[in-house]
Amino acid sequence: MDLDKATTAFLACHWENDVVGADGAFAPFFRAEIERRGVIDVAKRVIDAAHSAGAQVVYTRVAFKEGHADLVTNIPLLGVVAQQGSLLDNTPATEIIDELKPEAGDWNLANPKVSAFASSNLDERLRASGIDTVVIFGVATNISVESTGRSAGDLGYRVVVVEDACSAADQATHDATIASFGLLGEVVSADDVIAALA
Repeated sequence: MDLDKATTAFLACHWENDVVGADGAFAPFFRAEIERRGVIDVAKRVIDAAHSAGAQVVYTRVAFKEGHADLVTNIPLLGVVAQQGSLLDNTPATEIIDELKPEAGDWNLANPKVSAFASSNLDERLRASGIDTVVIFGVATNISVESTGRSAGDLGYRVVVVEDACSAADQATHDATIASFGLLGEVVSADDVIAALA
C-alpha cells in the first residue's frame, strides 16, 4: 500500500480511560478483547510510526460536558453513559490511556457523538491541513471505528482501517465490521501501515 504522510491523518478512536482502561466504565464490555487481541501494543506501534514519519495523529474522544448537558440518549449505548454518569470531559475518565499519551503536535479532540466527525470540527481541520486520507483504529470496531469510517467515506476521504489495532466486544462482532469495510475502504494490518511510512 501507499501512504503520503503529508496528506494522511491517523485517527486514534476512543483510547480513553473509560473506554479501554482496565478499570474504565466500559471495561466489562471491551477490556477482555482488548487484552486478548493486544490492540494497545499494536496501536502504539502505529502511532509511533506515524510520529516518526511526521504524519498528523488525531486522538478522538467521546466526552460530555458537566452534568451530561450535551448527551442525547437516542442511541442505546449513550443511554448507558447516562446511567453510569461516565465519560465526563476534563476528568481522568476521558484522558487518553498512559500507554498512548498524545505528543506535542497531536490533535486531541472531544465530541459528544459516536463518530469523530459528528458535532466536531474534525472535517474542517483535516481539509485545512490538506488531508485526504484517514487511517482509523480504536475501540470499538463496530461503534466508533465503523461510524467514523463511514462518515469519512461519505465526506470523500480515502479510508484505511488497521484491523489488528481495533477490537470490539467479541471477535465475531469485530469480524462483521471488518468484512463490511472491504467494500467501504481498505483493511490493512499495522505492519502494512508501518511499511508504507518507512
